[in-house]
Amino acid sequence: MTLRVLLADDDPLLRVGVAVVLGAAGMEVVGEAGDGVRAVELCRALVPDVVLMDVRMPGFDGIEATGRIVEAGLRTRVLVLTTFPDDTYVWRALRAGAHGFLLKRASPERLVDAVRTVAAGETLLDPGITRPLVDRLVTDERGPRPAVDAPDRDRLRHLTSRELQILRLVAEGLSNAELAGRLGIAESTVKTHVKRILHKIGARDRAGAVVIAFRSGLV
Repeated sequence: MTLRVLLADDDPLLRVGVAVVLGAAGMEVVGEAGDGVRAVELCRALVPDVVLMDVRMPGFDGIEATGRIVEAGLRTRVLVLTTFPDDTYVWRALRAGAHGFLLKRASPERLVDAVRTVAAGETLLDPGITRPLVDRLVTDERGPRPAVDAPDRDRLRHLTSRELQILRLVAEGLSNAELAGRLGIAESTVKTHVKRILHKIGARDRAGAVVIAFRSGLV
């Protein structure tokens, strides 16, 4: 089945370039939006599989647009594009319900893989974003938390050595396909491992698993 993608970015040249890359990969760009308001309207009307969402746009930004798409209960999944790895918008987008984050400087191959990964129901974190994102997640209003959090460390007690290895790689930002290539196993096997890991450690998704990996001292 052809993946249907919506592009939401106020840079028309970037939209043209991304459309060419996705088209060459057999995906269909069903619409383009230059602001958050239009992005939400098109998502409601077209219900694409994935929307590539810039964070800084006129009208209202990509974060509010993401929140409205999620609140509307649309099956569309949101892949946020950001320019800087320490962009404070990333944390807000995660809270709004974004399903993945990718740096705009990513290669065409990485972009295509990211869209497919998010469309498949996975959460994707660009390796260049993971560390700054975790730094923000493990810091609260009282300042940084301890380097190793005992409760989070206890969550890892029931993981096998293989599951610990996979969790470390997930924390590095590797997708299931990249994990399969690195470990020399089938992607379906990786998906099974990740599902078991999330269940065992009580993480809602990969982003939550990454936080636990860092807080526990595993990474």
